[in-house]
Amino acid sequence: MVASLSPASGPTTLLTAGTTPGTAVVTATSAGVSATVSITVECDCWTTKASMPTARYALGVGEIGGVLYAVGGIKSVGPTIAATVEAYDPASNTWTTKASMPTARHRLAVGVVNGILYAVGGSGNLGSPPAVLATVEAYDPATNSWTTKASMPTARFDLAVVVANGTLYAIGGISSAVQGVATVEAYDPATDTWTTKASMPTARFGLGVATINGKLYAVGGASNAPGGAQYATLEVYDPATDTWTTKASMSATRHLLASSAINGKLYAVGGESNIPTPTIVGSVEAYDPVTDLWTTKAAMPTARAFLGVGVVNGLLYAVGGGGPTGFTPLRTVEAYRP
Repeated sequence: MVASLSPASGPTTLLTAGTTPGTAVVTATSAGVSATVSITVECDCWTTKASMPTARYALGVGEIGGVLYAVGGIKSVGPTIAATVEAYDPASNTWTTKASMPTARHRLAVGVVNGILYAVGGSGNLGSPPAVLATVEAYDPATNSWTTKASMPTARFDLAVVVANGTLYAIGGISSAVQGVATVEAYDPATDTWTTKASMPTARFGLGVATINGKLYAVGGASNAPGGAQYATLEVYDPATDTWTTKASMSATRHLLASSAINGKLYAVGGESNIPTPTIVGSVEAYDPVTDLWTTKAAMPTARAFLGVGVVNGLLYAVGGGGPTGFTPLRTVEAYRP
């Protein structure tokens, strides 16, 4: 019997099973009879990529046209709050410096709507009390320029931003009262206006969010700053009904993590876990909405918190962050293939 293998995606290095990660089509012929089957091969592996030019943590990351944009954060010099914008092209494994944000800030969140990146909220200082921002600025890669947009109704940092059906949602965070909030506000880029939505059941900051099939998945986080309770909680928001539903929790609590979705599954990456003691982790867990179950995946090679993530062509890129205590800026970029 002779079999031919035509991998549709994945690296050129063959696994011991004779396939590459991704989807493969196998055709076998025996005694004049042919059969073709599709096989999905999981990699569950990490690869190191070109480092970011500027080491930083508490940044935002967004994807436009297959390119990742790393925005703001805290740099190692000083330390200093950054307005820096650097773009990573996975196809060439190279970085390019872009026009800086008008407002330097850290602990912001970003989202992309129709090819425009929106930088939302954050903190404008490193002291106490924090300068909590409601600022929204939009970056257009076609013109390499920034435009100021309508501010969020609720100023906050350590929030999460996610996009569904052309609307940007700002979820949770720390308010000017230095408390974790349950606030959800929706931004319509077409009208440059904000609308208040149903609050999360659990007030928290430093959470991760992602969109799967039009619903928003909010995972992890902590209750207030500094210290306080830490969560493994997963809550799902349906924009169609403006309602929240509680789902299965992660295996361990953590906050200052990052999240994204690949192939209909939610990935929770890195962060700080308080069990049994405060620790910066490289843990990765994947949630399947169909089964309401979590699965432990290969950990990031570099444990870190305050990182950013983005997905390009089915690979998740973990960009920058702070490690090993959470406050040492990193240039590290590592890519995960499910």
